[in-house]
Amino acid sequence: MGEMNVHLNGRIIPASQAAVSIADAGFMHGASVFTTMLARNGKVFRLDRHLARLMEAAGKFLLRTDASAEALTTATGELLAANSLSPARVRITLTPGAAGGEGPATTLITAEPLPDYPPQWYNQGIGVVVSSYKQSHEDPLCGYKTGCYLPRLLARQEAAGKGMEEALWFTTDNLLAEACFCNVFLVLGGQVLTPPLDTPVLPGIVREAVLELCRARGVKCSDRRPLTVREMLAAQEMFITSACSGIRPVVRAERHGVGDEKPGPVTRKLMAAYKELLDHECPPESAKC
Repeated sequence: MGEMNVHLNGRIIPASQAAVSIADAGFMHGASVFTTMLARNGKVFRLDRHLARLMEAAGKFLLRTDASAEALTTATGELLAANSLSPARVRITLTPGAAGGEGPATTLITAEPLPDYPPQWYNQGIGVVVSSYKQSHEDPLCGYKTGCYLPRLLARQEAAGKGMEEALWFTTDNLLAEACFCNVFLVLGGQVLTPPLDTPVLPGIVREAVLELCRARGVKCSDRRPLTVREMLAAQEMFITSACSGIRPVVRAERHGVGDEKPGPVTRKLMAAYKELLDHECPPESAKC
């Protein structure tokens, strides 16, 4: 495969030619917001929801931007066509440009082949650790995708050092929050539970889709009440969700086995339902007639 193109400030150019100013506030201060998305058959899964969340975050942090949802929709489609990718991992990053507000804001869209995720993640499940870091209501960045992701990377390195794939974050008052780059769900007493958004956690697009699937298929679910360490330890099943890796069963948390340490029936049901949803919303060209 040849060099990938990127969409930078309104132009499609080879990745090797793309450059951002050394004075860019995203580079200097982490002053950026982003979203990462899954594209299949030339279409991004729930692009409108990703863009709504992205623009909300830009407004929340008063980031100067020239981007609009309409322009980003067009640009994303152009880039996917230019790179001829399916499936693909797409990322949109917005920064206010040079610190001090001089010059244009930065809009960068990248698209690359979807990573080759190990099949055992899905048919055998993964392990997670409990991060030594905490989330807090006092942190204005919690619940948003920003350029200040170093603590998340450090936590995942911590997990990798213990032979695990992800790390679970708890709040400063010991409530379950999320994983480094994923939302987390428990299955307890036949009910699917995930921490409420005001925990705070990221309003994940796949998180939202899973709750929709539960309601559509008669699976009891709730995202209304906080979840404790005790409930995590008592869960019969656990899984995490993200845009590109989808739904991954969790079978071990530190030294604690989850259920019978195999992907559980509710998780498998939702994985199958999510695959059907992707096939329906991002069908091959021949199926769009």
